[in-house]
Amino acid sequence: MTTMAIDNKDKKVLNVPHLRFPEFSGEWENTELQYIAPNICSGKDKPTSNGTVALYGSTGIIGMTRLASYNEEIVLVARVGANAGQLQITTIPCGVTDNTLIINAKEWNRYIYYYLQHYNLNRLVFGSGQPLITGSMLKKLKIIYGEESERNKIVNLLCLLDERIATQNKIIDKLQSLIKGLNDSLYQQYGNEIMTSFSKLGQSYSGLSGKLADDFGIGKPYITYLNVYSNNVVNENDYQYVRISDGEKQNVVKYGDVLFTLSSETPEEVGVGSVYLGKDDVYLNSFCFGIHIENKGLAYSPYLSYYVSSTPFRKFIYPFAQGSTRFNLCKADFEKADIKLPSLDNQKHIYAILNHITEKIETEKMILERYTIQKQYLLRQMFI
Repeated sequence: MTTMAIDNKDKKVLNVPHLRFPEFSGEWENTELQYIAPNICSGKDKPTSNGTVALYGSTGIIGMTRLASYNEEIVLVARVGANAGQLQITTIPCGVTDNTLIINAKEWNRYIYYYLQHYNLNRLVFGSGQPLITGSMLKKLKIIYGEESERNKIVNLLCLLDERIATQNKIIDKLQSLIKGLNDSLYQQYGNEIMTSFSKLGQSYSGLSGKLADDFGIGKPYITYLNVYSNNVVNENDYQYVRISDGEKQNVVKYGDVLFTLSSETPEEVGVGSVYLGKDDVYLNSFCFGIHIENKGLAYSPYLSYYVSSTPFRKFIYPFAQGSTRFNLCKADFEKADIKLPSLDNQKHIYAILNHITEKIETEKMILERYTIQKQYLLRQMFI
């Protein structure tokens, strides 16, 4: 990366990228994608129960099919739905479903793959109901390019960066698997030392009430449903805001409170828990409830953030989900039900072990973010 030339944006020759390898000069050319890849089309393969060949859909491999329609490198573009415009590249024998467009530009494939990332195909998506990108739209897309050796050098650089990003994701995945397995293992070893219930640990409370749509967007911070659902510890950088009048009676979330989702479309996702470990008073969305942990002699709130995400706890809470099309947590029965915890000392010890891994994961995520930002910068600067 140190061999790159300085920014070209102040030069009078406009048809060149801002950032360029120093050995190249001269303007880039342009053409429509159809003249590089004339046979852009949708896939036609379907999943089969006895298939042995990977079947690609709009988000990746979605199953298996019987025969490989493609045996060489191809670029895939999600054609329809929420993922329309999402890109993939594959080199393995495969089939492709009809919700995905196929670009086979031969030796141009990698360059096209990165160029389309730079272009951001979401700009082409149309349709108020079902978002859509068509093959005709892709064929008319203008591709701007330099000579072959320059294209290859750009591709090689971005491929190296993608490999590093993939490695970083694997590091994070392994650490997350480690913490999940260790959390369950330590609970099985020490989880029978205290018998209690959430009703004995503290007082439950509801989320926001009496709010209208106009009350949201400004005001004081509140924890969203998605924040609770997605994090075993509330993300303090992901609040939304709600207008709270002086003297208005609303329940406030305090340090150490355990929060749970009340409902979901599947019973497995009911009662997903998160713990608030922030210092500021915040509010809670109306689709969750909280428990103030008052019995500090039985429960260590930071440890509960791991307990509520453990496999034994998820199995415990599952029977309290009731419903047919939408499932709701039977809150009263859940709060009274017996739960088993490690001793207070062991809760603190387990938390220290697991939190050390969590901190390592956060460090690795920061490294991943830097690589991702670096790639986005290069995509913006090395293409036109």
